[in-house]
Amino acid sequence: MAHPGSLIRPADSRPAIDPALRPQSPLRELFAPLDQLLACGGDARIDLDPATRRNAYGCSLSPAPEIPSFSSCTASTISLRGYDAASRARDALMSSAMLHGLIECFDDRVEAMRGELKALLGLDHTATEIVFTSSGTDAQLVALAISRALLGDDIVSVIAASDQTGTGTAFTARGLHFGARSANGVVATRGAPIAGLGPVRSIGLRLRDTDGRIRSPSTLDAETLDIVESAVAQGARVMLEAMDCSKLGHTGPSDRCLAEIATRWPGRVQIVIDACQARLGNRRIAALLDRGFIVLLTGSKYFTGPAFSGAVLLPPQLAQAVGALPRLAPGLADYLGRSDWPQRWQGLRAQFPAEPNFGQWLRWEAALEEIRAYVAAPAKLRRDVVRQLGEDFAKLIAASPSARLLPPQSPAGRGDEFARPTIFAFTLHSDGHPLSLADCRALHRALAEGTAGHAACLLGQPVGWGGRHDDAVPALRLCISARHIIDIHADAGAQGRIVADAAAAMTTLEALLRQPSVSTDNAAKEHHVH
Repeated sequence: MAHPGSLIRPADSRPAIDPALRPQSPLRELFAPLDQLLACGGDARIDLDPATRRNAYGCSLSPAPEIPSFSSCTASTISLRGYDAASRARDALMSSAMLHGLIECFDDRVEAMRGELKALLGLDHTATEIVFTSSGTDAQLVALAISRALLGDDIVSVIAASDQTGTGTAFTARGLHFGARSANGVVATRGAPIAGLGPVRSIGLRLRDTDGRIRSPSTLDAETLDIVESAVAQGARVMLEAMDCSKLGHTGPSDRCLAEIATRWPGRVQIVIDACQARLGNRRIAALLDRGFIVLLTGSKYFTGPAFSGAVLLPPQLAQAVGALPRLAPGLADYLGRSDWPQRWQGLRAQFPAEPNFGQWLRWEAALEEIRAYVAAPAKLRRDVVRQLGEDFAKLIAASPSARLLPPQSPAGRGDEFARPTIFAFTLHSDGHPLSLADCRALHRALAEGTAGHAACLLGQPVGWGGRHDDAVPALRLCISARHIIDIHADAGAQGRIVADAAAAMTTLEALLRQPSVSTDNAAKEHHVH
């Protein structure tokens, strides 16, 4: 039987066909074109437009090295390096599966990937465990399910930076389906409870006020403490999801606040770190896990693997307890498969489908190759490149007549490359007024597609910055990614080309602003990527 989120849908979701023509083994799916395989095993956000062969973020699942990419805060087109890694992995699985069986070989390969990711994150000598998911949004569901199983059903989820996270978080935080189709291809109703998980009461904490101004760290810390204390005093347990790096590069609440909460309410509060942007170093990841926090990562943002690939890092303090659970919310089986869970958790794994999710696996194979290349770059080079590119990007935005750089945040106390900003958000203005969200979406799409006389380029999608509904003043984003550092490590001359590409993108935006033919009537709605 094929994985229900894969290329071949279950028989009950398609017209009946002659049994003699129906594939007898999912192994046959591996013969499909690689870019088609990379686009399967996810929810509707990953679907490719039949005409353009790109997803809603302008990204292809075939390498396009000729298109500069500064969109890692949203999604990136797969690199040739990642594509080749996925191709080799597909060939290796086909060879071993013919000798030893597909399900067993697939499960063993995913388990090996778990170890490889731990080693790349510097966690190979720890008892940290990893659960794979098809996206960061799916990872949030796993975190909630685990928190609820360990703390009890009377749980409240508190989401910091709720105005700067993926739009699906409004649903995952309450244990609800966030789309019309799950990663396993199960038809769902957006907003309906996931069996055994929702509904859960949720409270969102904004990083900005209604005018778009960033609230002070002390204000956010105080509000977080008050809400957690109130919930615990009323007898509830709390899953607190803190933001390590938001869509616009911000964090909150502070590490000091999180440490106080963990000390005051052990066993009553589970802290989850949304690090899905992956803009944090290994030392910080280890420190967060040492405190007993669950960490959510993706391989598809800073690391520029193909969207979507998520992971839940479980600290040693929790891993043993989770592995001993007899089961989790049954509705999670709509989103995860057996191989997503560590092999030694045999009891827990039994509730999940055994069929392989080829798309998720191949996306992670590509992401792991990017991470390998990134960690091979010397730490000093990584710091120097982030510093220099950051200075250059800020200058380019400042020099653009229509752009206004939003204040970037440098996370305090970090000694690695992420001590400096890697996301540079800016608003666009015409005749002294900020462009609308629809206008910015149209410009973003035109830039991604390329126009006469202007090469295509990918920027981070526009996101709301100001206004009561976060859509009065949108911001585009110019991002530094691991791929930039990898390229510069291989060829020092790449740095000049990257800056030149960023300058060309800003020039193209200015030219597009002067073209009334850039229509916003059909501006695509922004899709959340997490």
